Amino acid sequence: MSQKVKQPIKINLDKDRVYFWCTCGLSEKQPMCDGSHKEKTDKKSHSFKVDETKEYFLCSCKLTSNPPYCDGSHNK
Repeated sequence: MSQKVKQPIKINLDKDRVYFWCTCGLSEKQPMCDGSHKEKTDKKSHSFKVDETKEYFLCSCKLTSNPPYCDGSHNK
């Protein structure tokens, strides 16, 4: 199991590409899904696209109200 990270993860994402954000916290490729949830949980990955190629801050604590983006929930 991957180590629980509480800070956002800065990552470069490409416009119009489909990404799968990890919702369970088990992925070894945080913040992206690697399929680890399939055998251990009933959770599903969160698919998303971005409108612009640039750096984004994705949530790693899984508490965000705006998945997959960090909204500072880890500070509460």
